[in-house]
Amino acid sequence: MGKVGRPRNQTARREALVSAAGRAIAQRGLEGLRIKDIADAAGVSQGSVLYYYPELDDLVLEVHRGAVESFLASRQQAYDRAAAGDPAARLRALLDSGLPGTTEDPVHGLLYELHRRAGRSPGHAELMTSLFAREVALYTTALEVGAATGVFTLAASAHDLAHGLVALEDGYGLHIVSHNAALRVDKARELVLTHARAVTGCARL
Repeated sequence: MGKVGRPRNQTARREALVSAAGRAIAQRGLEGLRIKDIADAAGVSQGSVLYYYPELDDLVLEVHRGAVESFLASRQQAYDRAAAGDPAARLRALLDSGLPGTTEDPVHGLLYELHRRAGRSPGHAELMTSLFAREVALYTTALEVGAATGVFTLAASAHDLAHGLVALEDGYGLHIVSHNAALRVDKARELVLTHARAVTGCARL
């Protein structure tokens, strides 16, 4: 019976280490991140971290994967919770879910920090690319539904507009978590909404 329970126990320990590593990265950044930082955040020995993740890069990649999946799930949930028969409400919910809530937003801060690895790591590059593509797909669906029901009059193809919306919120989001004093969170949100209204012809956004 002991062998049956062990895989679940190991999975739970790996998940705890990934969570602790995420906290350590959010607090210290990737540069100079040490096994000791992760062990301290998890409340375990450095040997325990190395037992499950002999290579620090493998653990950081798992943190990135988890952050991407969690962020995408939160955006999908925001879209799904909005009124199904109201494309404007659904697009607004999606737009509201895309920007950091504060300059210290932990999810966005972690994602931007991890995306910095993309230029040096195929694994991180793949995750960043996947996140962008899946966000574009979410927006494309929202825009196509709005156009099909006559609520939106799109200024370009839904797919092209979706690319623009994701890139716009990514750019504003980076400035927010980088503490750009010239761009407040509420101002960035209104700028994204203004753009969305212009390209959809929908004043209700």
